[in-house]
Amino acid sequence: MASAAEQLAANLNFSAFAKADELKKRLWFTLGVLIIYRLGTYIPIPGVDPAAFAQAFQQQQQGLLGMFDMFSGGAVGRMAIFALTIMPYISASIIIQLMTAVNDHLAQLKKEGEQGRKQITQYTRYLTVLLAAVQGYGIAVGLEGAGNVVLDPGLFFRATTVITLVGGTIFLMWLGEQITARGVGNGISLIIFSGIVAELPAALVGTLELGRQGAISTLLILFLLIMVVAVIAFIVFMERAQRRLIVQYPKRQVGQKMYGGDSSHLPLKLNTAGVIPPIFASSLLLLPVTAAQFAQGGPAWLTTVTAMLQHGTPLFIALYSAGIIFFCFFYTAIVFNPEDTAENLRKYGGFIPGIRPGKRTAEYIDYVLTRLTAVGALYITLVCLLPEILISQYSVPFYFGGTSLLIVVSVTMDTVAQIQSHLLAHQYEGLIKKSKLRGSRR
Repeated sequence: MASAAEQLAANLNFSAFAKADELKKRLWFTLGVLIIYRLGTYIPIPGVDPAAFAQAFQQQQQGLLGMFDMFSGGAVGRMAIFALTIMPYISASIIIQLMTAVNDHLAQLKKEGEQGRKQITQYTRYLTVLLAAVQGYGIAVGLEGAGNVVLDPGLFFRATTVITLVGGTIFLMWLGEQITARGVGNGISLIIFSGIVAELPAALVGTLELGRQGAISTLLILFLLIMVVAVIAFIVFMERAQRRLIVQYPKRQVGQKMYGGDSSHLPLKLNTAGVIPPIFASSLLLLPVTAAQFAQGGPAWLTTVTAMLQHGTPLFIALYSAGIIFFCFFYTAIVFNPEDTAENLRKYGGFIPGIRPGKRTAEYIDYVLTRLTAVGALYITLVCLLPEILISQYSVPFYFGGTSLLIVVSVTMDTVAQIQSHLLAHQYEGLIKKSKLRGSRR
């Protein structure tokens, strides 16, 4: 028999949405914040010649800059104040989470509840400023070495560029927190999502124009469209896939009544790490490129390594795949602890049929989770290598696929789930009010 929540979910319709005033306010607030973000991607940083930079950007659009331009919603291609987007904050969050596994102070803060979470968030913000400042200085140096892009190169330009880019990242971080608190969905994820989606029409129009000119065959365009739909369906299927471990609770007698005896399940997702592994793996591979920007005219080996790590090269694909697989296992081990789960089950009297509570249960959960993570790591690796193969082998004129599709699908699913939860809460409130009115009449 369906539960009350399932019955309400089945009866969700547009009339319920029209009556949910709180949800509409949250949606309008989220839309307004995203419009502010999109406007900021068109404001260039001071001291840069837009025409000269656009010409220089066209020459490297298929490589490193193409990927960053996709995540920034075109802000990199216009060298706007939001060119760094929210990526420094994501990198800082990942680093802090990884540090909790090796640093006793951070591990203790993680166990202290809300107060510890606030302290960890503050550390993340400090690290975000540091990373954004380093990346901003690298961009300033790279712009000065790109020819006639900078109108007045020098220390003043570098300082203003760093301040502008760091300020843009901090502002986006604040906007993301406001969306999370007062809007719908995860603010940071929605900012990245809006940047990716905003570039889709231009990429589609550009591809169709190349097809009209004969630069790309019609069959290749049809193949790309079918492939995108197939990859989206594949990602949805894999993201919803989970292994459910049956958990049994014994019966217990309290007075004259018998309680318990129910069975539940422990869901283990196929992809526990989410989109973190490809983001962090690509960030590590960008370190040689960043170092090469700092060392203009530096050692020859650094230039050689940078050339070998360009997108589509065999070394890049091998290291990218190894990084994704490593971080899938590493990040899963951080966010999910089988020993804690087994201890919680034992504390509440739950057990997995055929498995002894305690250490044996933890070993069994770890065994199942390792097998799931192996399949999930292979799935993420295949999806993320897709754009590299398309660009290097088939000269696809835009960087879309893999990580971007993974982010778009995951964020869409999470946002829809939150909207449904708000609608369910609204319907519950309506049922409670009706029951109170009927009770007062009686």
